Amino acid sequence: MSNNETLEREALGGRPDAGHETSTPAGLKRVVAAAMAGTVAEWYEFFLYGTASALVFGTHFFRQTGNPVDGVIAAFALYAVGFAARPIGGLVFGHFGDRIGRKALLQLSLVVVGITTFLMGCLPTFDVIGYWAPALLVTLRLIQGFAFGGEWGGAIILVSEHSPDNRRGFWASWPQAGVPMGNLVATLVLLGLSSTLPEEAFLSWGWRVAFWFSAVVVLIGYWIRTKVDDAPIFKEAQARQAASQEAQPGVLHVLRYHWRAVLIGIGARFAENILYYLVVTFSITYLKLVVEMDTSRILLLMFGAHFLHFCMIPLVGLLSDIVGRKPVYLTGAVLTAFWGFVGFPMMDTGNDWIVMAAITLGLAIESLTYAPYSALMTEMFPTNVRYTALSLCYQFAPILAGSLAPLIALSLLQKFDSSTPIALYLVGAAVISIVAVSFAKETRGKSLREVDAESALRTNAPA
Repeated sequence: MSNNETLEREALGGRPDAGHETSTPAGLKRVVAAAMAGTVAEWYEFFLYGTASALVFGTHFFRQTGNPVDGVIAAFALYAVGFAARPIGGLVFGHFGDRIGRKALLQLSLVVVGITTFLMGCLPTFDVIGYWAPALLVTLRLIQGFAFGGEWGGAIILVSEHSPDNRRGFWASWPQAGVPMGNLVATLVLLGLSSTLPEEAFLSWGWRVAFWFSAVVVLIGYWIRTKVDDAPIFKEAQARQAASQEAQPGVLHVLRYHWRAVLIGIGARFAENILYYLVVTFSITYLKLVVEMDTSRILLLMFGAHFLHFCMIPLVGLLSDIVGRKPVYLTGAVLTAFWGFVGFPMMDTGNDWIVMAAITLGLAIESLTYAPYSALMTEMFPTNVRYTALSLCYQFAPILAGSLAPLIALSLLQKFDSSTPIALYLVGAAVISIVAVSFAKETRGKSLREVDAESALRTNAPA
């Protein structure tokens, strides 16, 4: 047996049938629930912050200029700041997650996110403490963003590494479905508060209750995560790394040996990320300022759209197992280029059903690029650096994409008084993703042990 064959066999765990896992592992549903619990908590808090930026923070935490748009722009700028800490958090959590384990780091990230969100609900406003209000808000936002950076990669990997090769797209899409589920919970809480309280009371103290409720969401998620363990393939990689007595590879290893996959992973997110934040965050401001819809009405329409989005994501994940990751992804990226020219005019009608259809259409298109992303990225990187690599791709892209999307869109709207420049902005995002994914290899059905073996042969290092 040649050295290469020996190395490949070791990377596959020494088993002749390794890399051909096609049966659903026992307890996979419990693993999915554990991953989703954290994702739901994360996105409950993230959607809450985005909604509060559009409805509350602009008037409560910044000096007022007489123009309501100025306050919202300041709040969205602060919204973007949180994204800056995400890559740092992703790299830190990713490094220790590849070294210590996925589960332990996921539990830590969830606790930090919960504490910072709860404290946001306790902050005094600008009228009470002046500029300390935005200063404390940005501090908590940065800590929250740091913790967010470690959440997604760990949750996706926890499921993906337990999943059978031929259904990884389906199972790994469930944590992605935690995004609309978290938004559903947040929308339901906000809708309940805004519809039962007078608007003055909601804007004064009612919004704080939604932030405090995050403690309940986090506790439930943390408890569920205590019931699962890391996947066998990760434990095998850990053992090989320990036996090699070499230092745990980190981000420099990823950039040296997997730079092409990193660029693909970052570029692939542009269409999805920008479209999502325009549809979910900016559209609240658009409907409020341009269409002049009231808050409860907007949130009710969002609730219906988020529910449909939740149903779509696993179906699209399953579709990627059948026809492949790339065809599904490229279809979504192409359709992203057209949504702005259709979605905003639909919102301009002010008709509830048409507005909801516009939001749902945007989220349906987004699901074509979001659902397959988790499996595609998992199948592009080896186990020993997977957490670091996925966190790097997923968290770096929003700095250039989604973090600035609401701010850029609002600035374009203010300058041109038209949604057309925003639609053109989406076209540019779609082009970047189309180019990036075109360079990716199809990974549908690929064994993660095979990925490890290929990486070991290329780097001559433990897989």
